[in-house]
Amino acid sequence: MVAPTNSIFLVIAGPAGSGKSTLCERLVNAGLGFSRVVTTTTRSPRPGEVDGVHYHFFSPAQFDEKLGKGDFLEWAWVHGDRRYGTLAASVLDPLGRGESLVANLDVQGVASMRDACAHYPQLARSLATVFINVSHDHLRLRIRERGTDDEAEITRRMATAEKEMLEAGKFEYHIASGTRDEDFAALLTIIQQVRAKLAAAVD
Repeated sequence: MVAPTNSIFLVIAGPAGSGKSTLCERLVNAGLGFSRVVTTTTRSPRPGEVDGVHYHFFSPAQFDEKLGKGDFLEWAWVHGDRRYGTLAASVLDPLGRGESLVANLDVQGVASMRDACAHYPQLARSLATVFINVSHDHLRLRIRERGTDDEAEITRRMATAEKEMLEAGKFEYHIASGTRDEDFAALLTIIQQVRAKLAAAVD
């Protein structure tokens, strides 16, 4: 079944500290008909994070069980010792009902999602990928100001960020990160472009 024409799966990626989670939450709360895909991770919750709201927090054994059943649409190792993934049902079922979704994925996850499009026509039709570009110095400042990571973790995240930014050219849409309001305005413009593209495909 091909997803209805008004169904969008917006995937936002960018380095840690780029503000992708904030954009996802703001879009969901804006009353524009988007729901957030809750992805899965084996990392521990940060202060204030709630299981089933921010992520599904799985133990490695729980993750392995789901993986063995083929329940993931995509998954990847991130930061060396952590796994992140998206359960297939959490994306394909809502798209099949004509709902629009937004998710925050790392670049590895987005690459796997693109590969999955070959097997799921509704996913291929609805998927739109967005990368948030942030300067190196601005990114380090944002991560430090967040106050959740020590210097060793910041260094590791910056090394990962350098690799992620090399993948930016593979994304359909880009946001040159500025203020939160500027980034959200850019995202709304992208959504308009995606909707126009879907409408043109029908014509």
